[in-house]
Amino acid sequence: MVVRGTGLAISFAQDLYVSARQTVSFYYNQCMIKLRLLSALTIFCLVCLPASALEKWMYCAQNLWVDKNIDNLDTLFHRAAKAGYTHVLLTDSKFGKLGEMDARYFKNVERVKKLAAELNLEIVPALFPIGYSNDILWHDPNLIEAMPVKDVLFVVKNGVARLQPEQPVGLKGGDFSDLKQWAWKDPSVVSDDGAALVKDPKGIARIVQKLKFQPFHQYHLSVRIKTENFRGKPEVKLLAGDHDLNYRFLGTKSSQDWTVHHVVFNSLTNTAANLYLGTWDGKSGSLWWDDAKLEEVGLVNLVRRPGAPFVVKNEEGTVLNEGKDFEPVRDTRMGVKPWKGSYDVYHEPPVIRTSLPDGTKLRVSYYHGVTVYDDQANICPSEPKTIELLRDQAKRVHAAWGAKGYMMSHDEIRVLNWCDACQKRNLDAGALLADNVRTCTQILKEVNPGGKIYVWSDMFDPNHNAHKNYYLVRGDLTGSWEGLDKDVIILPWYFEKREASLKFFADRGHKQVIAGYYDAKPEQVTKWLDAAKPYPGVMGVMYTTWVNKFSDLEKFAEVIDQNK
Repeated sequence: MVVRGTGLAISFAQDLYVSARQTVSFYYNQCMIKLRLLSALTIFCLVCLPASALEKWMYCAQNLWVDKNIDNLDTLFHRAAKAGYTHVLLTDSKFGKLGEMDARYFKNVERVKKLAAELNLEIVPALFPIGYSNDILWHDPNLIEAMPVKDVLFVVKNGVARLQPEQPVGLKGGDFSDLKQWAWKDPSVVSDDGAALVKDPKGIARIVQKLKFQPFHQYHLSVRIKTENFRGKPEVKLLAGDHDLNYRFLGTKSSQDWTVHHVVFNSLTNTAANLYLGTWDGKSGSLWWDDAKLEEVGLVNLVRRPGAPFVVKNEEGTVLNEGKDFEPVRDTRMGVKPWKGSYDVYHEPPVIRTSLPDGTKLRVSYYHGVTVYDDQANICPSEPKTIELLRDQAKRVHAAWGAKGYMMSHDEIRVLNWCDACQKRNLDAGALLADNVRTCTQILKEVNPGGKIYVWSDMFDPNHNAHKNYYLVRGDLTGSWEGLDKDVIILPWYFEKREASLKFFADRGHKQVIAGYYDAKPEQVTKWLDAAKPYPGVMGVMYTTWVNKFSDLEKFAEVIDQNK
């Protein structure tokens, strides 16, 4: 009985074991089939899904303070949603001064938020305007990045100390009556009744003269210009070796009567430069130059802040006390015309008023603001007040929008690392920028925990602007990308170097949203998409227009959908 019972027990156990094994095997096979299907589906999604699976973005710059603009956005957003767009990168100069906006502005913000939610469009507000900083400089124009002027001579007369140039700059032939006084000219530049004339140019047409300077002095060039149906851009360049000391546009019109235009520049470390007057892209029409004058100036667009010290010494080297030995000095015209945060090229500079005896010689060192192209001004990233403004902006923008993600607007930073606040940190330009973007990223993570963070590519891309000799940046921007956390999403936009840019950021582990279009043909985006195929981290494509041209919005989306 015992043996039989044991046998039955063993037999039952064996049957149970076989049954359990068959059950486990069945479910194991089912799981493996599902895993294979899931794997195949994953591969299909990564390799075979069309580009329409990408997020479609639209760049939109709009003044939300104007009610009519919200009506226009209503139409535009409906078009975008119908075409399959998912995100709107929204920028408004008012984002830099939300503390000054009225109830009507925030009512319009709510209208936009409601509209976007109804259309399943995600709003990504832009903030931190580092590079194009005029909006946030509205709070304090003295925060502009400033260049140094060192130990220039001022002399007291009748209670006022004025600049006394020690070395004449010596521009010859400024009346253009004798073009032989200039070093050379292109054949298309001729004399015309005491002026230099460019008639129907075909590309480059310039007249050139070599000038001598003192290092770290400030100079002012004025010249009268007349145009008649001129197609091209009249320019003044001061080339010291490979460096241009002036990037500000003249603001001429295609047809204008004689008008005085101004250029103000810093000689920096240079003792000489070639002055070019002319055009590099002339096509037709007539351009006249006359009455060119060059002078050394002092205190034009004088910047006053802790990181831009104003120092006055006597001939013995003793530092004089502002408010005691001389009256406080301010340039009341700096950064306020036509509004705060906007800088004119030249105006009558302030003077130093003092009770010191006539003939007293002073050595004055100061910092002055510098702008690029059409009044582009960069804010100093090293001044503590700058960081306070950026932090305040992030809080206000997030309170208004409550967005899932924000765009850091670091872009084309063309003046950097000159003021005392920057130089005292003993950082190269790249490390300086890396520290700033790291700070901005941390601010956003504190204000919006877990939110997405985006940034333009150019200032962190060695294939684009992150290198030596970039505009009026002191030092090398190489290494700026070290300040980017891996979870910061990059918006690459340099079409000519798209393959290299995409690879660089993909290798660093960043996700990317391609910024395409730029008012070119919509079909051009296919070249971006082809270049992006090796990189699974490319998550979207943006319709980026700088001139508010939205006529190709649908076609751009269609091209993306058709691209495999």
